[in-house]
Amino acid sequence: MNTATPTQRLDKSLRILLLVGLTGAILYVGRDVFVPLSFSLLISCILFPVCIWLEKRGINSTLAIGISLLIILLLCAGVIALLVNQVMNFYTEWPVLQTKIVEALNQLSTFLSSHYNISLEEQTTWLNDLRSNSGSKVIPFIQTTLGSLSMMIVYVILIPIISALILFQRRQLFNSLHHFTPHVALESLREMLYETINTYYNFIKGMLLVYLIVGILNSVGLLILGIPHAFLFGFIAAILTFIPYVGIMIGAVLPMVVSWITFNSLLYPAGVVVVFTIVQYLEANVIFPWAVSSKLNINTLSTIVAILLGGLIWGTAGMILFVPFLGILKVLADKTKGMEGISALLGTKFK
Repeated sequence: MNTATPTQRLDKSLRILLLVGLTGAILYVGRDVFVPLSFSLLISCILFPVCIWLEKRGINSTLAIGISLLIILLLCAGVIALLVNQVMNFYTEWPVLQTKIVEALNQLSTFLSSHYNISLEEQTTWLNDLRSNSGSKVIPFIQTTLGSLSMMIVYVILIPIISALILFQRRQLFNSLHHFTPHVALESLREMLYETINTYYNFIKGMLLVYLIVGILNSVGLLILGIPHAFLFGFIAAILTFIPYVGIMIGAVLPMVVSWITFNSLLYPAGVVVVFTIVQYLEANVIFPWAVSSKLNINTLSTIVAILLGGLIWGTAGMILFVPFLGILKVLADKTKGMEGISALLGTKFK
């Protein structure tokens, strides 16, 4: 029986709200530290089963970690090569595309002049004004882009190193964690860590399912439009969705160009934009929450809220990382007395 007074319950609620607000502020202020650490932890948890499998076959831990990281690097190199191949294919089509752009601009200029009485001189003045206004924003844009690029390079270098150190010192980290939580039995702590690693693993399985569904939807949409190499373009765009917002635009460029050159009409590139926009909307709001949350045993509403909070606190990195964090919170809530309410709130089963 709960004998707490209303004032005591109010104080407890205020303390919880204060703790949540303080945690959010710390995560936001320290995002430059927590984001690479979180990605490193994600990668180390994914590679942990691979390392164990290699070590059981007589390979020492250092070499096993190196082989595991090499697999990840090769996969990343494959994605980068795919992106470079898209750019090169676009470059080979550029002369024909440039001619069509000039023709389209001339047709637009003639249309404006004949239907809206906008003379060529007025159109030229508008273009010059637009060029001068956009020119003043080029330098800040370049500075922001270079800053983001330099931070990304630092992350690319640091994350594999931190992941390797986590894997190399995993026993020491486990012992330290046990000393910090002496009230938790050793086997219970080991079981929670195992389920945490399994949560990350299920997250990756969910992401692969997302890529498969998005690739099929992209391909079907391009097939309906009659775009050549529909499955190739559809799955390239699906793989590139790991880059939030920008990836789908990069993936759409080549089928738009090919459709314009093939059919000599702007309706087909517009159709590609419509198909990819619809699929991107479904991926962000339906497919991703369903596929990932089902693998993590958390409900779709909680997944969407985690995506929104992650984007608010850590940007696009948070939209990726906060979902497995939510799965870990569900694991801890299932194993910790007094957190039954959180477990029920996040879970997929109604009791």
